[in-house]
Amino acid sequence: MFIIYVDADACPVKDDVCRIAARHDWQVYFVSNNRLNIPVDQNVHKVQVGSELDAADNWIVERIAIGDIVITTDILLADRCLKKNAHSISPTGKVFHDNNIGAAKAMRELRTYLRETGLAPSYNTSFSKKKRSAFLQALEEVVQLIKKSLK
Repeated sequence: MFIIYVDADACPVKDDVCRIAARHDWQVYFVSNNRLNIPVDQNVHKVQVGSELDAADNWIVERIAIGDIVITTDILLADRCLKKNAHSISPTGKVFHDNNIGAAKAMRELRTYLRETGLAPSYNTSFSKKKRSAFLQALEEVVQLIKKSLK
């Protein structure tokens, strides 16, 4: 059985992930440093890790397997999961893969530099319906790709 891991502390698509996972009978693990108010059932699990830096990331990477999916905005976590032959999707619908993760990491570094030097704002844009729609489409496409590879 495949699993969807969610880097959950600031994830805006938790409910959407639950719906898609239920539709395909997949397990979901919401991993966070903080307490989450999410109902659990036989397929939905909450894991609260310690407050150490990268505790949630490390928990996910230790358990993720080939074909599993991670939902994260953390480019470095996405990279670590790709190295374990798992899939990674941002909540905005960007599917990370070997051909684009390097550019994503470079852009992350550039944005960090621009924020630190005051040349760019330090706030995130709001989460729009368009982003949610892109995420739903991307997640469904990755799930279908995984199912197709099993045939």
